[in-house]
Amino acid sequence: MTSPSPTSKARPAVLRYLPLIVIALVALIGALTLRDYLTFETLRENRELLLGWRDNNYLWMALGFIAVYVVIVAFSLPGAAVASVTGGFLFGLFAGTLFNVAAATTGAMAIFLAARWGLGQALTARLEASDGTLGRLKEGLRENEISVLLLLRLVPAVPFFVANLLPALVGVKFRNFVWTTALGIIPGAVVFTWIGVGLGAVFDRGESPDLSLLWEPHILGPLLGLSALAALPILIKAVRGRKEI
Repeated sequence: MTSPSPTSKARPAVLRYLPLIVIALVALIGALTLRDYLTFETLRENRELLLGWRDNNYLWMALGFIAVYVVIVAFSLPGAAVASVTGGFLFGLFAGTLFNVAAATTGAMAIFLAARWGLGQALTARLEASDGTLGRLKEGLRENEISVLLLLRLVPAVPFFVANLLPALVGVKFRNFVWTTALGIIPGAVVFTWIGVGLGAVFDRGESPDLSLLWEPHILGPLLGLSALAALPILIKAVRGRKEI
């Protein structure tokens, strides 16, 4: 009876890592080739064309916008902020926010599953079998999974692709990842979409949108407040644990 060849053993591992390899390659190519195209200047130059398409066929325009946004998020391409603002520019505050959240959540799900299928399985198995520091990390994550996932979405300093990949690599539940992503990105989506609603007036003045608005106290304050609220269960558990000791 012959033993399996090294090639046959290696093939499943290659297949597991293939989605992440594809994402990394597309992200690299996109960063090098699309940086000058997915910009507000491109949006300004194609303003009338896009508005015409929207007015003539709203449904297909909405579906096309969502599909492009999903690809941007799933492959970590440049232009996510431009896409979010474009949602408000084309569809208004309510529909734009809805489309932005739906597209960003779907793209996040895609990259989560790709990471979980590859490295995530190996790292999760390692966490399950570990004691010591890794074991404490595993238990802490399980006890505070919802709070941690919401914090990843609400804290402005956490890059979106990090908040997509990290949960997959440490074994969080997929259903928890999905609903906390959809809920946690709503505040930021509303802000970006709101900027897009006034984009036409900005273009008319010959200006570009000022995304530094996101760091203004009246915007950053509520986001940090929501972050503190999400972190409160972790703090309460930590305090109770010390008292029991």
